[in-house]
This record gives sequence, structure tokens and C-alpha cells, in this order.
Amino acid sequence: MELPKRFTPLNDEFPLKRQLDISAAPIVLINIFRVGPGDEVGFLDAFISAGETLKKQRGFISTQLHRAIGDSLTYLNYVVWESTETLREAFSRPEFVAKVSAYPASVVATPHLFQKIAVPGFCTA
Repeated sequence: MELPKRFTPLNDEFPLKRQLDISAAPIVLINIFRVGPGDEVGFLDAFISAGETLKKQRGFISTQLHRAIGDSLTYLNYVVWESTETLREAFSRPEFVAKVSAYPASVVATPHLFQKIAVPGFCTA
């Protein structure tokens, strides 16, 4: 799986490729997008196009896009997948790679995988 160069790791010591090699289920993909001025519409169009491809894939559960408040052109996408295996398959599909390659040149994406954990008195896994 080869994502475009504009995908940068949240943690340089543990990039997405290494995370996808771990068997885990279910998982949450958090992706932070930084968008350049004037590219917001192009970003949203490309995001929708890529998302249409992903939501048809085995293992996709749900997604929610958030926009930073104020003048910040930063977005956060929260995607729930059944497993790292199903996400790896979806990200490897040529049609998905082509769609994310269509993001405007100013867009930088920072994806990272997470799992829910239990914290007594606060939340459940």
C-alpha cells in the first residue's frame, strides 16, 4: 500500500504502514487534514469522492468529518473500521489511491489508528 507523499505520520516512529501490519479490531482511523487557502472546495469534493469508494468496502462502519472553528482550514475525520485487515484492503484498492491522489496539492493528511480503551469511572471499551 502506497499513499501519496502528502500523507504524513502523526508519529514518525510509528507510521500508518506499520500500524496497518498489526492485527486489531475494531479500529478508529483519525485523519487530520490541513488545507491551503482557496482549496477548501476542492478538498471537500475529493474527500467525498474518496469516501464514496471507502464506504462501499468490506469492514467500513461509519465516518464523521469535523471542521475546525474560526478561520482554521483544518479538518478531522473519524472513521470506524471492523479491523486493520479491512482498512488495509480498502486503502490498497487502486480506485481509492487514485481518488486520494486527486486532493489539491496544498492538502496534507495526517492519519493514525486508535482503539477504544476502558478508563474506570470515565468510559468503556
